Amino acid sequence: MNHFTQKIMLSILVTIILSVQAFAQQKNNKLTLPYAQAGLTTQQAAAHILGRFTFGASQKNIDDAVNMGINKWLMLQLMGTLPDADLQEKLDNYPALKLSNTEIAAKYLDGNTIKKLALAEGVITEEQLKTTDKAELRKLYKDYLQKNNLQPEVSLYNQLFARKVLSAIYSNNQLHQVLTDFWYNHFNVSLTKNSCRQYIPNYERLAIQPFVVGNFADMLIATAKNPAMLLYLDNATSTGDNEASNLLQQKIVQRMQRRQNNTDTTNLNANAKIRKPKPKGLNENYAREVMELHTLGVDGGYTQTDVTEAARVLTGWTIYPVREAGAINKMLSKIGKDQLEARNFVHEGDFLFTPNRHDDKPKTVLGVTYNQGGYDEGIALLTNLATNKATANFICKKLATRFVSDAPPQSLILAMATTFTNTKGNIKEVILTMVQSPEFWSADAVRQKTKSPFEYAISSLRALNAEVTMPAQINNWVTRMGQKLYYYQAPTGYPDNAQYWINTGSLLNRMNFGLALAGKRIPGVTFDLAALNNNHEPESSNAALQSYATILLPQRNIQPTVTRLTPLLDATILQDKLTNATANTNTATPTIMQTEPDETMVSETIIMRKEKIKQHIKKQEPITLTFGDNSMLAQVVGIIIGSPEFQRK
Repeated sequence: MNHFTQKIMLSILVTIILSVQAFAQQKNNKLTLPYAQAGLTTQQAAAHILGRFTFGASQKNIDDAVNMGINKWLMLQLMGTLPDADLQEKLDNYPALKLSNTEIAAKYLDGNTIKKLALAEGVITEEQLKTTDKAELRKLYKDYLQKNNLQPEVSLYNQLFARKVLSAIYSNNQLHQVLTDFWYNHFNVSLTKNSCRQYIPNYERLAIQPFVVGNFADMLIATAKNPAMLLYLDNATSTGDNEASNLLQQKIVQRMQRRQNNTDTTNLNANAKIRKPKPKGLNENYAREVMELHTLGVDGGYTQTDVTEAARVLTGWTIYPVREAGAINKMLSKIGKDQLEARNFVHEGDFLFTPNRHDDKPKTVLGVTYNQGGYDEGIALLTNLATNKATANFICKKLATRFVSDAPPQSLILAMATTFTNTKGNIKEVILTMVQSPEFWSADAVRQKTKSPFEYAISSLRALNAEVTMPAQINNWVTRMGQKLYYYQAPTGYPDNAQYWINTGSLLNRMNFGLALAGKRIPGVTFDLAALNNNHEPESSNAALQSYATILLPQRNIQPTVTRLTPLLDATILQDKLTNATANTNTATPTIMQTEPDETMVSETIIMRKEKIKQHIKKQEPITLTFGDNSMLAQVVGIIIGSPEFQRK
């Protein structure tokens, strides 16, 4: 390439870059955020949008967004391409997160598999299983696993929890993390179902994360084809009325009958009962939930007949085997894996479409006939469901409920649904419509959403600029506060409203967490309270309450919170509250977050220091304030974190 040509190519490249930048700037300029009309300053607007689109924001985060421009901050978050080297370095400590499902299946074993392998290889005997102490058996299993470079499956799930916690705390692409949490909950699969458990780490990574701001149809199809969903809602075993499949079943039955009638067969016990092949059939679980929960909604206009017909469309959608054993692997070996495409099989990663299990007769769903043949029918069905107007309304209501209010205005849902329909389900454009609406910025929306336990814990850690080296400890606390990550059993996912999360017992647990965290009683969590206040030590508990409320509740009116929390700084009043708090720990009356909880919702963490407080009262000594790990300053910070205002977003 000569010098002249190089100059031309360079010029073209520069032109392309400038054009892309100009387009991005034009797009950015077109973005209109009507927060001023709602009476919000730029700082308050930044605090609001960061409160909804991150897992918690400090005043520095708010200042950075203002200095950059809220529009630009939002567009960068929607792109989700900010460098995350610090996070990746932390995640490198969890090797399972990079493995394929086949590699996971080979390395991370459940208890029954470990026992079977140990028995087969003579590590233990049946007699030992009956007579050996459980602790000794565990040691034998542990030694066997170490010798063979294997791991118990619990190690896999602990790494999954670690990724969830660390990504939420440290990722610079906060909106993508928040949306991953939202969409996983929408397309929920649960660790409570054994058959799908090992696939869940890659389900979130491969079927959710890449699509969180893309086209809804792409994410719907990706989840439908993922082994976790195929097993969770049983579509992997759904078989339709297929001539070839029926003929094969008949041949199997005939062969077994001949064997049973052959008295000369030396390999067959004449008195033994021959098991007939288990009849396969249609399973409607996924078809029902994909309409009711993933797309149209319960009022989406479909009938039971539509569910049955949709299930027929999706027959043959199953899993490419991750282990050598099994009927499907035997079938594939017989056909020849290089011949799958020629035989109308579809193999993509861990997904397999098997034409011999597919119902090959015409089906009609919501008035549309599907007779394209095989795999293409399922893709056509899911695409039509994803772009249906009922789906637009259902999905947009869920998005508005998560990011605006528990009861979003119908006007907002309609505007978002119109964008959804016009863009064929482009999630990014729907979000842009939402943030440009006056409803997003109204007084009915600002700080009116309640944090889930996970959001509450992560926002606390981010507010304290904490370093977390033992994420399992955070997961344990989130579970204690009522949200067991990846374990919600129903396909609905966790409800997204204050009434579900807030009751007297949960409020006490949240206060417990806040005080334990601030008091540095959670292993593997470190932070510097002094640094948060520019190393300025407050002169009193009241001064500390003012200073740290300002730090932890940026851009909010802190005076009502300070007034409400001030009595808790008095040791005498605190002692009276302790008794009431312990008496109320078992109550579970639902309470809307907007109604303030009783100040008695203090903590068993304080209870552990009950004797120390009694001594202060008995000696009539003033409570001193220092930056020590067990100081009253930590108690002040813990009370703020446990306050109703901090639990809002």
